[in-house]
Amino acid sequence: MSKFLIVGLGNIGNEYANTRHNIGFDVVHAFVTKHGGSFNVDRLAYMAEVKWKGKTFVCICPTTFMNLSGRAFKYWLDKTKVPLENTLTIVDDLALPLEKLRLRGAGSPAGHNGLKDIQLTIGTDAYPKLRFGIGNLYPKGMQADFVLSKWKKEEMALVAHKITKSVEAIESFAAIGLEKTMSMINNITVNLSE
Repeated sequence: MSKFLIVGLGNIGNEYANTRHNIGFDVVHAFVTKHGGSFNVDRLAYMAEVKWKGKTFVCICPTTFMNLSGRAFKYWLDKTKVPLENTLTIVDDLALPLEKLRLRGAGSPAGHNGLKDIQLTIGTDAYPKLRFGIGNLYPKGMQADFVLSKWKKEEMALVAHKITKSVEAIESFAAIGLEKTMSMINNITVNLSE
């Protein structure tokens, strides 16, 4: 049976719920809910284990806060003995428009503090990441406020649809692999008509 470690990045606490920066948490919660799992408080993370098509998914949402995500990532990587290429980290991305998802097997943190900490902790950027575009419609100097802001009402339907697409991307990643899933999702623009 193959095993996967699915890591959603975000911050714990009600003030961060439903913010752009917490989309990693939201995607992992949607995946776990779809597959009938539930989260428990565990070491450095909320953790849920679900099974699908003969595969086991250990899903975590770190409780370390975003900037220390590497601690939780490394702890659960070691504990589960999942190979690095069987991990998938879901993260918000300012550089991508709201209509885009991007899957890569490696790549720099691109200024994202959660990814920076993971790379620093495990010593490589060669681990799969699903980047969820959050857009960059904010005034100069307001980046932090923007990423910690809640979705606008007019964005909600698209965000919900994109969360569903992200859950499908996790399933596809586990079922047919990174390369085929990349070619499926990296070139599409997610919109409500599909």
